[in-house]
Amino acid sequence: MKKNYKHLSAEERAVIMIEHGKGSGIRTIARLLRRSASTVSREVARNREAAVSSYHARDAGASYRIRRRRCVRRRKVVAGTALYQHVHDHLIYWRWSPQQIAARLRSMHPEDTDQRVCHETIYAAIYAHPRGGLKQSMIDALRQEKPTRGRRRTSLAQTGFVPEQLRIVHRPEEIALRRWPGHWEGDLIKGAFNLVERKTRYLVLCRMDGCTAKDALEGFTRQMKALPAFLRQSLTYDRGTEMTCHVELAERLNLDIWFADPHAPWQRGSNENTNGLLRQLLPKGMDLSTLSQTQLNYIANLLNGRPARRSAGTPLKKRWRRNWKKPI
Repeated sequence: MKKNYKHLSAEERAVIMIEHGKGSGIRTIARLLRRSASTVSREVARNREAAVSSYHARDAGASYRIRRRRCVRRRKVVAGTALYQHVHDHLIYWRWSPQQIAARLRSMHPEDTDQRVCHETIYAAIYAHPRGGLKQSMIDALRQEKPTRGRRRTSLAQTGFVPEQLRIVHRPEEIALRRWPGHWEGDLIKGAFNLVERKTRYLVLCRMDGCTAKDALEGFTRQMKALPAFLRQSLTYDRGTEMTCHVELAERLNLDIWFADPHAPWQRGSNENTNGLLRQLLPKGMDLSTLSQTQLNYIANLLNGRPARRSAGTPLKKRWRRNWKKPI
């Protein structure tokens, strides 16, 4: 069982002072406060006066606050210091990264630890800075210019619509083994959806007018209906909000839909690899909504008609063979 420890409050110190003045024992006071006897014993021993052997709640509280201030780690990158100015100038004017600044400080002050910091300390100083133009200018000087730091949280909209039974861990093993065609992986790229068949790596591109769930429903239905029914067995997708209509999509196409875990792109490896191939023809940042479905079909045919190297057997074997992707 996890124990949550709380520091003594001013009221509890007052009780200790009163009971201690009456001559009550440590265990009696501890039972009264519902505290450990060792907690009360340390508090009294730490704060009583040696001459008169008395305990005063006000003096004990003041000593406690002094100790708390002393145990807080002192910040190094503070405005007005030479170290802060060095970090600020190299970051904003010279556009150095925090890693480069930290490495230079280590070489400049190999023996003086007060004059150097690690890159994580620089990041913490930037994002802990009060709001304003100075903070924004320091964030803009970073490579990625993120307004906040840390792992992006997955919103409820991205996870709440996925029932437990449709998680990828419950997907049949035969799909993972790629023995039979008809099992697809899908993803959204700006202005279009791409679907790739897991066994043959056959690619289907769907032009979309938007990125809503309704657009996904209409686009997937239109393109997948053109395929034979036996080639529409399952679809593995990420947890994007465009798939909130997955129940209706599964009914329209008569296929099973599985959802990969958040932040796990390797669970859709064929799809991620296809995205890299598509970037050769469709550079990142390009708005695919400007392309017609005919143009997307042409691009898909280019990829479907060229030779591709695929693993033979289980993923543990390092054998490779060259196969031609044949359009279905």
